[in-house]
Amino acid sequence: MHTVNIHEAKTNLSRLIEQAVQGEPFIIAKAGNPLVKVSRLDAPDTARMKRLGFMAGQIAVPDDFDRMGSEEIEQLFGGEA
Repeated sequence: MHTVNIHEAKTNLSRLIEQAVQGEPFIIAKAGNPLVKVSRLDAPDTARMKRLGFMAGQIAVPDDFDRMGSEEIEQLFGGEA
């Protein structure tokens, strides 16, 4: 996400809005301090997006996950797996 100053935002507002509509939000800053974030209205709110554990119950990790493929690795590298 890029940041523009107020003057640049006023000068290029149409282009910046079109970019936001295409899914590229931007921040308007004054004297280097971020003031507002501009994004399309139907964009998901990142603060509300649940990421950690979003696939809970949908996948399973086998108990021997850390040992999977050990025979092949030993054959390839000739060491103890």
